[in-house]
Amino acid sequence: MPSTSSSSMSFGAFRSILGFGTDHNQVHTEEVNNESKSPLDRELERFQDQVFTHFHTLSSSSPDEFLSIDWISKLLDAYISCQEDFKVILINNSENLSKPPLDKLLTEFFDRSIKALDICNAVRDGIEKVRLWCKHLAIVSSAFDSKQRNTIGEGQFRRARKALTDLAIVMLDDHKESGSVFSHRNRSFGRPNKGKDLNQRKHGHSRSLSWSVPNSWSATKQLQSMSNSLIPPRANEFNDNYSLANCVFTMGFVLMFVLWTVVAAIPCQDRGLFNFSIPRQFSWSTPFYFLHGKILDESKKRDRKNSPGLLTEIHQMEKSINLISDLVDSVHEFPLTEEQQKEVKDGVEELSLVCNLCKNGLDTLDFKLREVFRKVMYCRTEGLGNLTTTQS
Repeated sequence: MPSTSSSSMSFGAFRSILGFGTDHNQVHTEEVNNESKSPLDRELERFQDQVFTHFHTLSSSSPDEFLSIDWISKLLDAYISCQEDFKVILINNSENLSKPPLDKLLTEFFDRSIKALDICNAVRDGIEKVRLWCKHLAIVSSAFDSKQRNTIGEGQFRRARKALTDLAIVMLDDHKESGSVFSHRNRSFGRPNKGKDLNQRKHGHSRSLSWSVPNSWSATKQLQSMSNSLIPPRANEFNDNYSLANCVFTMGFVLMFVLWTVVAAIPCQDRGLFNFSIPRQFSWSTPFYFLHGKILDESKKRDRKNSPGLLTEIHQMEKSINLISDLVDSVHEFPLTEEQQKEVKDGVEELSLVCNLCKNGLDTLDFKLREVFRKVMYCRTEGLGNLTTTQS
């Protein structure tokens, strides 16, 4: 797969990759043609270029940043920016968009928005799960707090072991809700989940998605439904409004792709990656193609296949849990040797680092997901209202 590491690659360079050509005469011709285009054509072309720019930047991120909380936040920012531009286009072209066949295309776009709102709710619930895991990890970390002690004692190991067991119960119960094979293991702990439910109620959240979608709801099926209904417009069907139709399709694809990525990264009810085709005739298709491939490749890695989410911080959390669990299980005699003490302290430092990363990032991520929810909802409400008013 071609590298996307060069963030300085121009839009013209990518147009060359897609086969548009970049010789001097062609560039000059395009500049002349651009001057002769109508304001609407230039506005729609700018929208397509902006979509490319946002997602090219995301596809050029470093491996360390890719699929991190910060990267997902930037992905949501990209969607919000595209949505703002799209909203202006809808307002400026409400008369054309209310006429067949554009009115049907726009209505289908708003129908998909309902599914998008459900997915946003489900993902926000997933963020709450990660928050809960971090709280249990913080308990493990505090159990080994040796600021007031010269050595780490047996009592600290007992508290850490109990905290790890409680964390395992919570995480396995979450796997049960998502239909994972790990769900069958949580019965072996032989203790109820009342503590977990009580903890969630204290923080204003009920059991997974009971407040938003039924237990039979599936993130994967919702996304597949959105993807299957996304069909690129044909020029002969829309004639003079072909560019407007492409704009509506582009925004629908951006919404589906962003939610597909977020669901891949964050624990969500019945989440799972599925493949879908990316139309290659659009100027923005190349960065989407790269991102799509990178995400699928990440999901196929041996240590990520059974992960509750591809978020980088979740992967770091899993590694820290395994490390601390191995240390706790390997120690049978006290006091600890100097080497054992160092291993425990290093492991706790890594654990604390992961907790801090999540604590600082999840609030921002949750806020931006709320903003996406509002943008989708208001766009649908205002768009349908304008559509009805114009048609009447």
